[in-house]
Amino acid sequence: MIIGIDDTDSPAGMCTTYLGAVLIGRLGQAGIPVGEARLVRLNPNAPFKTRGNAAICIEAEGNPARAFSIAAALIDELADLSCENTNPGLVVTTERPDPTFYRECVRDFCTIDGAEALLRENRALYRGWKNGRGLIGATAATASVLPDRTFELLAYRRREAWGTPRSVDRPSIFAAEAATYPHTWDSVDRENGVVVCVPHTPDPVLFGVRGESEAWVREARAVIRAEETGIEQVWVTNQGTDAHLKNGTIGRLLEGRSYRVPGTVDGRAATGTGGHVRLALLGTDGEMLRCMAYEPTKGFRDIVRALLPGDEVLAVGSYKNGSLNLEKLRADRLAEDRVLRPPLCPDCGRRMTSAGRGKGYKCRDCGRRTKDPQVVVTPRSIRTGWHEVPPVARRHLSKPLVRDRTP
Repeated sequence: MIIGIDDTDSPAGMCTTYLGAVLIGRLGQAGIPVGEARLVRLNPNAPFKTRGNAAICIEAEGNPARAFSIAAALIDELADLSCENTNPGLVVTTERPDPTFYRECVRDFCTIDGAEALLRENRALYRGWKNGRGLIGATAATASVLPDRTFELLAYRRREAWGTPRSVDRPSIFAAEAATYPHTWDSVDRENGVVVCVPHTPDPVLFGVRGESEAWVREARAVIRAEETGIEQVWVTNQGTDAHLKNGTIGRLLEGRSYRVPGTVDGRAATGTGGHVRLALLGTDGEMLRCMAYEPTKGFRDIVRALLPGDEVLAVGSYKNGSLNLEKLRADRLAEDRVLRPPLCPDCGRRMTSAGRGKGYKCRDCGRRTKDPQVVVTPRSIRTGWHEVPPVARRHLSKPLVRDRTP
């Protein structure tokens, strides 16, 4: 059977993955062995998401009705039902729903009615709490098929420690990434000197380590020194896979979706209030697209500022409020950085001046004339290829470039 759960947390606390880790233990105690545990990130632009918009999927062997009863009781016990926007959903099914529903939930938007129709078709057991919005994510989690998969070890705090400052040894996290990179990533942001894998929100997570395999995340975890944990769970995930991206065209983008969009730089980037950088791209039909690199993307903004009119790029990010919020970009062709200047006089070596519109240049000292300007070509400060935001600004689903270079 496949168990899906979503929307049990709130900004004030709890975490759906923590509830899932507890559920795995309780299922085991009830004689229901668990196979794969899956953390499934859905559309990062969903308006009612809490933090990373994660649902969970647990594959197990046993009595579906018994598992449903255990999971429902745990949701009643742990979900933050006092929060207006916490609306849990629970699904238990013996057949995986159509994976199309998962793909739509990670790249687009789905409805409660659509989820329930699919669940009835599958003769699934399901329940929605309050308005039942969590049924969308729970259904998507059970329908998920991950052709590209990564792993995350999540360490959860003891219940009595919730709400207190976390105790994690900072140098040990840098040491863990140094020992396992590039097979694990985004535990730290080395360029900016920031620990990334320890949250600052009031939820049960102590830290998380992401990587290419269970063995690698466990190896990194063994280096980390921290307070005693309550539970630790390795999840199979779609994080770091770009599963949320669609191919898009300037002028035809839909709000709340994430795209790969080709375009030509139309002008130099402008830096606005707060350090946010704005860049205009031109499409093949003459349509314009505003791209944004916000202050939290740090040094990535320098890449955007270095682009010149005529550069051909592939911009990647989420389309919100009429802007593509950049996650990374690929520079496909860089224009020549050319400046035309009056030439030096070949006779006396002085800088010539304009002789008038269309009349070339004239030396004021010796009278020598020429039609051709001096062409000054400045080497570009960026290279072709991919450029990405730093780990401190990376979204859960965005694929880090190191994954393409990992043997």
